Amino acid sequence: MDGLHGAGHDFFFFPQPLTRCRCPSHSHTYSQVTERPTLGNKDYAFEMAISNIRYGEGVTKEIGMDLQNLGARKVCLMTDKNLSQLPPVNAVLNSLAKHGINFQMYDNVRVEPTDQSFLDAIAFAKKGEFDAYVAVGGGSVIDTCKAANLYASSPASDFLDFVNAPIGKGQPVSVSLKPLIAVPTTAGTGSETTGVAIFDFKELKVKTGIASRAIKPTLGIIDPLHTLSMPERIVANSGFDVLCHALESYTALPYNMRSPCPSNPINRPAYQGSNPISDVWALHALRIVAKYLKRAIRNPEDREARANMHLASAFAGIGFGNAGVHLCHGMSYPISGLVKTYKPKDYNVDHSLVPHGLSVVLTSPAVFNFTAQIYPERHLEAAEILGADIRTARIKDAGFILADTLRKFLFDLNVDDGLAAIGYSKADIPALVKGTLPQERVTKLSPRPQTEEDLSSLFEASMKLY
Repeated sequence: MDGLHGAGHDFFFFPQPLTRCRCPSHSHTYSQVTERPTLGNKDYAFEMAISNIRYGEGVTKEIGMDLQNLGARKVCLMTDKNLSQLPPVNAVLNSLAKHGINFQMYDNVRVEPTDQSFLDAIAFAKKGEFDAYVAVGGGSVIDTCKAANLYASSPASDFLDFVNAPIGKGQPVSVSLKPLIAVPTTAGTGSETTGVAIFDFKELKVKTGIASRAIKPTLGIIDPLHTLSMPERIVANSGFDVLCHALESYTALPYNMRSPCPSNPINRPAYQGSNPISDVWALHALRIVAKYLKRAIRNPEDREARANMHLASAFAGIGFGNAGVHLCHGMSYPISGLVKTYKPKDYNVDHSLVPHGLSVVLTSPAVFNFTAQIYPERHLEAAEILGADIRTARIKDAGFILADTLRKFLFDLNVDDGLAAIGYSKADIPALVKGTLPQERVTKLSPRPQTEEDLSSLFEASMKLY
């Protein structure tokens, strides 16, 4: 025996010669057990990262106190030109004034941001030397504010350092950012819960972004009163984003099928693949969309529907923010980036644009018909939640059934009849495919791998929906 380890004994008896105690509490020379290699270099773990969320009607009035509690001395308030005149921004301004918060406002955010519009906001943030940020708006505003906070906190970094590979270097973020409070005004992007910021890279005509848990907001303030100022088409298009976030994250490649396995946890991507926790949020969001989206679009006074869609947006954000999205999103980026002359109804903008939610949902029937081969049960379950009668359905028809259910859903909501209706033709397919190829961060999360020919076929099948 190495000594007396009995309770109540305050003496030790060591036989000669003195040997070293090997029990875990005394042995400091821990010998490393050989690690089992992960199978095929696939990941074996996932983690959940979300912002703190506060929900309640009128809860925006607390933001001034939050900033006081953070000890903020100089705050950057970001929004866009339209919103700066509307009730959500007024509610924030009132709270800042009431609690004596010193702030500067930046209202030059571009709807569907570009690398240049990010750089303008970053320059403002660097010059202002702020110690906290507030973003009031949809995904465009919140994403722009995340980028401004990141690059102002890491002033020596080059813009492409943190942009996703293969367009940028995709370096991990190791600096500490300032607190950011996000106040979403649309029920769509879920950006208040995620570490992702998306923009149009003009030179290459593709959308890309920055993805790191480090840039997620400190707090998301979800105040359903703000959704009451959303026009009908913005409610519809942001709702379609929620729909696709839920569907894509639920049908994504499972986290333990994704490779490579990171050599260090800092390199584990924010978008990890479907996992048991994200699944719960995705399915719940899908049920809310099925029940409330049509009501929220058709009746701006339906507070219950709009409040529930606001929550669904955050729920789906928690899901996809950790699981990721796949082909609808991967293909949507060139659809937005290559826009010609399309200007959507209800969007007060001076440039042509395809709203993000619309660019995502137009390919959804073709995409889920394609991916259903791999996890047909999940596709069938989604179709049932969205209203399909699957009592006599055959599992091999899952893709066809979900695609049909989505087409009916979109037709009911007066959605443009496919990519042709927003200005694209067959001649554009090679460019659309080319713009999808760099989106491997999301396309590789598709449960079914795809070739360039597959992508061409999916764009072609999305030219006309009905």
